[in-house]
Amino acid sequence: MSIVAIVGRPNVGKSTLFNRLVGMRKAIVNDSAGTTRDRHYGTTDWCGREFSVIDTGGYAMGGEDIFEAEIRKQVVLAIEEADVILFLVEVSTGITDLDMVMADLLRRSSKKVILVVNKIDNNDQIYSSHEFYALGLGDPYCISAMSGSGTGEVMDAVIAALPEDAGAEQADDLPKFAVIGRPNVGKSSLTNALLDTERNIVTPVAGTTRDSILSRYNKFGMDFYLIDTAGLRKKAKVTEDLEFYSVLRSIRSIESSDVCILMLDATAGIEAQDLNIFNLVVRNKKGCVIVVNKWDLIEKESNTMKEFAEAIRRRIAPFSDVPIVFTSVPNKQRILDVLQTAMRVYYSRIRKIPTSALNEYLLPIIEETPPPSTKGKYIRIKYVTQLASPTPSFAFFVNLPQYIKEGYRRFLENKIRERWDFEGVPIQIFFRQK
Repeated sequence: MSIVAIVGRPNVGKSTLFNRLVGMRKAIVNDSAGTTRDRHYGTTDWCGREFSVIDTGGYAMGGEDIFEAEIRKQVVLAIEEADVILFLVEVSTGITDLDMVMADLLRRSSKKVILVVNKIDNNDQIYSSHEFYALGLGDPYCISAMSGSGTGEVMDAVIAALPEDAGAEQADDLPKFAVIGRPNVGKSSLTNALLDTERNIVTPVAGTTRDSILSRYNKFGMDFYLIDTAGLRKKAKVTEDLEFYSVLRSIRSIESSDVCILMLDATAGIEAQDLNIFNLVVRNKKGCVIVVNKWDLIEKESNTMKEFAEAIRRRIAPFSDVPIVFTSVPNKQRILDVLQTAMRVYYSRIRKIPTSALNEYLLPIIEETPPPSTKGKYIRIKYVTQLASPTPSFAFFVNLPQYIKEGYRRFLENKIRERWDFEGVPIQIFFRQK
């Protein structure tokens, strides 16, 4: 699809306009400058034409924000990638030095630029917008991103400027893999290494990533969406509103994903917050791959990796049938194994087992090891089938389902896992009245 990038200096309303164009609150909006850092993608359509929209961080120079240089790099990448650029300015401040710098940068690019003056709420402000002709980028379009006023005319101009699509590719049904974990465990570094590009800003500062950033991966016969998320800290430690919204976006990414890649810091081991995040994945019935990053920093002996994996499985029990991959992202050590393992978990999650195969395998095992009788009642399981649900769920039809204990449920789950590969996938077992 064609791509439209929204650029401008900080706090002119780029994320507000982005959210309005894509029709949902995908980007975090806040009054403080520098809220957006990474490039943020979404899709929209107008008059039957679908295209991608990129939200960028505010282009700034000479400030105290340590992310400025990285944000500028992301803006330049967005400009290079886009077919049409929406240059957003603010009517109340007039033309600033940063606007002039950005206008100069855009004039030197070969891209079609549409000048958009934001935060116009009355006729007097429309008259004030005429000073932006001095930027040399043509007629300004007057809008209010907050209320939506004037955005229709901007969309008409965008459609007129877009090149002909080579044919939009439908990819909504692709798997979604969310990279999750505590702050500063290497989530953005892993995403950049896999995509082989500086897709997300990486710094040693915890909390660098704020929005959940979605990218498409299409290499080595694999095609899926990769979602980089903000780090999840304990609720008591989240004091800023921005981090609160970042955490919400990360949780939504877990809820909308198929497989979660949970990253741990090898130097810290598995901590209580890692277990909280893992339990969140299990509660949402998502596939899970545990990635132990920074493995190059660990002093190793002959069984170090095996002992580390066993220690993790003890902590995450009873659901310990989860693949564990040890990586060093800067050295690109085993990072492709992460994707191959995630794909295997995804296919396990959507696996459907024929009812005949289930009964042929499980009924003799149940007959040999029946559920313990309770209160003199003999419990009989006559039939089992897999339910038509998005995640592996099995229904056992029983004469007295209320008397089956949790231990026997685990026994049946283990037998299913022994026969079929459901590694990394939570299994639900239901007992129903025959």
